[in-house]
Amino acid sequence: MVKKPEPGTRTPAAPTRAPSAPPELSEKQCRYLRGVAHELKPVIRVGSAGLTEALAAETARALHDHELIKVKTGGGDREARDTLFAALAERTGSALVHRIGNVAVLYRPRADLPRILIPDA
Repeated sequence: MVKKPEPGTRTPAAPTRAPSAPPELSEKQCRYLRGVAHELKPVIRVGSAGLTEALAAETARALHDHELIKVKTGGGDREARDTLFAALAERTGSALVHRIGNVAVLYRPRADLPRILIPDA
């Protein structure tokens, strides 16, 4: 039986860099994850400071807790947002599933107990 954390408690800090490479996802798997992420609200909001160590650590913790998260940025031009989302995915060892406007979807499966079972390629 899996013990769930008490409401209002936080899990221990996850490493900012994942020990393994980001997962390789097929188009079918990305489509599935986009569908799952559709109903999610952004968990991480990028402020005016941009990509910081604290932001990377908090994103890694959210990925450890949820596996699939939305990240929202305040704005900027398209190239700056793309660069920010790609750098954040690289630093957290996650896959950039989708980006539309100011919102990106990141996915990193948990090694010990995956919550989201994605279809085979």
